[in-house]
Amino acid sequence: MVTAKAWVLKKHFDGFPKTSDFDLKKIELPNLKDGGKWKLLLESVFLSVDPYMRPYSRRDMKEGDIMIGTQVARVVESKNAAFTVGDFVVARSGWRTHFISDGKDLQLLPSSWPESLPRSLALGAVGMPGLTAYFGLLEVCKVKPGETVLVNAAAGAVGSVVGQLAKIEGCKVVGCAGSDDKVAYLKEIGFDEAFNYKTVTSLDEALRKASPDGYDCFFDNVGGEFASIAINHMKKYGRIAVCGAISEYNNSVPQKGPYIQIPMIFKELRMEGFIVSRWNNRREEGLKALLKWVVEGKVKCHEQITEGFENMPMAFIGMLKGENLGKAIVKV
Repeated sequence: MVTAKAWVLKKHFDGFPKTSDFDLKKIELPNLKDGGKWKLLLESVFLSVDPYMRPYSRRDMKEGDIMIGTQVARVVESKNAAFTVGDFVVARSGWRTHFISDGKDLQLLPSSWPESLPRSLALGAVGMPGLTAYFGLLEVCKVKPGETVLVNAAAGAVGSVVGQLAKIEGCKVVGCAGSDDKVAYLKEIGFDEAFNYKTVTSLDEALRKASPDGYDCFFDNVGGEFASIAINHMKKYGRIAVCGAISEYNNSVPQKGPYIQIPMIFKELRMEGFIVSRWNNRREEGLKALLKWVVEGKVKCHEQITEGFENMPMAFIGMLKGENLGKAIVKV
């Protein structure tokens, strides 16, 4: 019998999450039996912390539930012919060190995954964040060569991939981030213009200076004040993909505005919110393309890795504070 450790939501977040909102539990897992429902025993190797966990925890979880989340896990015992011991899978089994499964919701890492490539990237550029960038840019923004693309939270797991995919598509790319180190990283991975939104004297002026002619596409991960200013810099018939609103997730009191109707009307803009699961039927297509670009070096990846399962809450809170460069990962 295996004893798993799991982080549960002790108390729903009020404003910014605190370590006291979580509780570490031990769970005894049953042994696998021939003919039983549970066919696989897995151990988590890498776990993801992502911004979506903050609003989704309120919408989908009860106090006492295991925190939602995704991991790369290794099969340690199998009574399922489709999986062998040692296989690596992506699973959505929450913040836990071990779990049992019937195998239906597990996704094997692509067979073409190079041995030299970190498997943790299946939680980042070659996983959900990469797919979010891929479909948000290509299907929602419908980006075209020669266009100008604006990305906020551009040094994060999604934004950094959006910018690089836009460059692959032949676009000019402008990104903003919250530190000078992040801005330097954006320049390093090919952004044409980048600025620190925390130190500019005027966000309005910074956006105008970065692209005086405006923006054809805006990939919005932040919402709030940034979005309300950026929308005034869109070109006529511009497209806005609303991916996230991290500026608003931890507010105890909702922000007022933005009031977007006038620029939406006069510029005839299209704004569309999306969740990446809309394209689950094309997941393999997206992963194949992303893996190819990563292997070729056209998409570069940076990971902020926190060691130790006991540090999951700290890594999650740090990610929400913007302390990560690239994808935030916890290594068990």
